[in-house]
Amino acid sequence: MTLILTRSDVLAMIALPEVTAAVRRAHADLARGVAVSPAPPAMRLPGSESSFLAMVAASRPAGLAAVKLLADIPGNRDRGLPPQRSTILAVATDDGSCEALIDGGAVTRVRTAAASAVATAELARPDSRVLGFIGAGALAHTHLEALRPILDIDRVLVWSRTEATARKFAESTGAEVANSAEDVVRAADVLCTLTPAKEPVVRGAWFPPGLHVNAVGAPPRPDHREIDTEGIRRARVVVDSRLTALHESGDVLIPLGEGAIEADHFGDEIGEVVVGAKPGRSTPEQITLYNSLGIGLQDLAAARLLIDAARRRGIGTEIEMAS
Repeated sequence: MTLILTRSDVLAMIALPEVTAAVRRAHADLARGVAVSPAPPAMRLPGSESSFLAMVAASRPAGLAAVKLLADIPGNRDRGLPPQRSTILAVATDDGSCEALIDGGAVTRVRTAAASAVATAELARPDSRVLGFIGAGALAHTHLEALRPILDIDRVLVWSRTEATARKFAESTGAEVANSAEDVVRAADVLCTLTPAKEPVVRGAWFPPGLHVNAVGAPPRPDHREIDTEGIRRARVVVDSRLTALHESGDVLIPLGEGAIEADHFGDEIGEVVVGAKPGRSTPEQITLYNSLGIGLQDLAAARLLIDAARRRGIGTEIEMAS
């Protein structure tokens, strides 16, 4: 039987602590060679800004292979619709049976914040107290929830291109609204960039010593980035996947194309840091940056949790696909 999980089903079950632990295990599995997550092919229709990515992964420990089809449709903003929509298909690795079809929206948001929490735990200074957000939408709320257990936060600063969005975030969370992106960056110990930017919104010249950055928001397109070349050059960059970064990260591909960095500048994956194959932060003054593109293995890890929880709790709809 195939399990169908709608958005409301997912929201009824998904929990950040469990997803964070699962994402951490998934990246460790990738580093140990018991899971695979190839770079996703990007399909673009001629004459359209829309892009479609097939984010695939397989995991021996999870017993699943999965694909998330991500539709990145910028024109949806003008329609009042989410610019990114996705659906996850999961099959059993032992016999190929279709285990589940899952709405990917909430999964993507939660597993993205979970990955930032894993990276922050490995790379940020333990004494980090000031958390900064560039961008104040749904991802900012989820990141704050994910990072509170990781950091002893004294102060949260936020800036958004839309001031009303920043003020709404501040009113609901107790954050302070900053006057500029630069003010947030210069004050932060840990910075999360959460904007759908094409051109940089954060300058490396603003980076204080010891900063950790989670660069999250830019769409998976090689010509989009949130961090300028100087920021990438100054930071020790850790990626979720080297293959994916070389395929779709404007944050690293643009500086690479300019000759500002070499490929080994982003040669470390977060899973390698988790298992101890690569070092974490080396000094209190080091600037670290987690280049978060999102990989199919993170979606697979969350899907495994959801499938198991749904069957325990009787949530979702079971159908016979092969009848």
